Amino acid sequence: QVQLVESGGGLVQAGGSLSLSCAASGRTFSSYVVGWFRQAPGKEREFVAAIRRNGDVTYYADSVKGRFTISRDNAKNTVSLQMNSLKPEDTAVYYCTASGSYTATRNHPDYWGQGTQVTVSS
Repeated sequence: QVQLVESGGGLVQAGGSLSLSCAASGRTFSSYVVGWFRQAPGKEREFVAAIRRNGDVTYYADSVKGRFTISRDNAKNTVSLQMNSLKPEDTAVYYCTASGSYTATRNHPDYWGQGTQVTVSS
């Protein structure tokens, strides 16, 4: 089992940048595929990005490709999401996730953090 705690959300103007971080508990963090989801007001949660266990392969939603970068540090049990060129439509609660497989990470993550708010003003 793994527990996830996000940090780094906040308010930023359109075109700006934010970096989110997620700290994971447990000694088996490196065995999980980790990722980020987000949920905007009135909308369903949607996949944002994922990264394989050793960090060699990453995946992104089309809406964030080229603007967001996911990374992980297995020694520190952390996963980060660098968000650049932010748009008002990126406003959402962002959730860190962890799963035993990429398929689960992409569709139905096994573990979720509590979420952190990102607000992008126009």
